[in-house]
Amino acid sequence: MSTRIDYSKASPEAFKAFGGVHVALQNGDLSKMLIDPVFLRVSQINGCAYCIDLHSRDLLKLGMTVDKLLLVPVWHEAPSLFTAREQAALAWAESVTRVEQTGVPQADYDAVTAEFNDKELAELTYAISLMNAYNRLGVAFRMVPTAAKV
Repeated sequence: MSTRIDYSKASPEAFKAFGGVHVALQNGDLSKMLIDPVFLRVSQINGCAYCIDLHSRDLLKLGMTVDKLLLVPVWHEAPSLFTAREQAALAWAESVTRVEQTGVPQADYDAVTAEFNDKELAELTYAISLMNAYNRLGVAFRMVPTAAKV
């Protein structure tokens, strides 16, 4: 597989705008150890190999154990490995990412608001939305994961 175009170079102003959201999230109230598993889970749902590779490597660098990393896609089957906040964030990420299937029901909203205040929830939802956008770029333009580069 080879990259179709380098979208960051083809449209640098739009890429820079996405980067601004990413920087705002890094400076926000949520830790990378909360946001990065969300980025990974969204990328898994969307099938973005580039982002799965990137965020898995980031989580390992942050100190996430391999056991926990491997169970992110099935976090609900290993609840002892994930805090209540992590579980709420992952559940919200799945509901928002699959919006065409879920409609993001009130029960999902109620569950996430039990763990996050309004600012945190907004930031979490921006993070989910941003990763969904990045995944669409990554898949559409066939971004090659680091592990697959020869």
